[in-house]
Amino acid sequence: MRSRQRQNQSDWVAHDQPTAGVERIEAFFQGNAYAMHRHIVLHPDEPHDGQAGTHEGFRYRMIYIEPALFHDVLEGKTLPFIDGGVSTDPRLHYALEVLLPRMSSPLQPLEQDEALAELALALAAVSNASPVSASRCFASARRAREYLHAHLDQQVTLDELEQATGRERWRLIRDFRAFYSTSPYRYLTMRRLEVARKRMLQGCTLIDAAMGAGFADQSHMTRHFTKTYGMPPGRWLQIARAQANCVVI
Repeated sequence: MRSRQRQNQSDWVAHDQPTAGVERIEAFFQGNAYAMHRHIVLHPDEPHDGQAGTHEGFRYRMIYIEPALFHDVLEGKTLPFIDGGVSTDPRLHYALEVLLPRMSSPLQPLEQDEALAELALALAAVSNASPVSASRCFASARRAREYLHAHLDQQVTLDELEQATGRERWRLIRDFRAFYSTSPYRYLTMRRLEVARKRMLQGCTLIDAAMGAGFADQSHMTRHFTKTYGMPPGRWLQIARAQANCVVI
């Protein structure tokens, strides 16, 4: 980003160069930043909104981490969640201090991987993450996840997931939710939204972004986009483009 002070206090979102399974952002908002929405990262499907506490607005940094990365570190334990979503544990502070520098300070690959491992272990310790029931099959859940990633731009049925994993469909759904804390369809939708966002930033029209990401049409994408991010895709794109005229200091 260009190095100059913001003059008009307009809303903006700055993105770091995303890597596999990790995306960092820094943002500034005034008033109501976004409507009620939900993600599937550290607190899957937990509704939340954003609003400035003063007229000066608010600014924050955030990291999105694909749950599968935590599973690789924790080797079969449940995803770690903290009651209430807030912790003062210093282990979390130290891990996030590495993962959330300013957007102008990119992380080295080894530095990021080690920090992700530290964060996963810290979250597991703070939340007392426990092993998943022996009746749940991580291999099946992982095969389903891999199939979803390979077919983002296609319609996926439960029959296909059953055939791809060799696991009875209802057991598979329970496996997937146990390890990824959401349903296969919700997981697929989130991955499609990530593709749509990238295509929009590359200059695609909303309809082309929607179709290229596997949505039935633009309205289908808009409905899921607004529900997930708290604003329609056109508004999100406007804010994302505003970062070209600001500096994160």
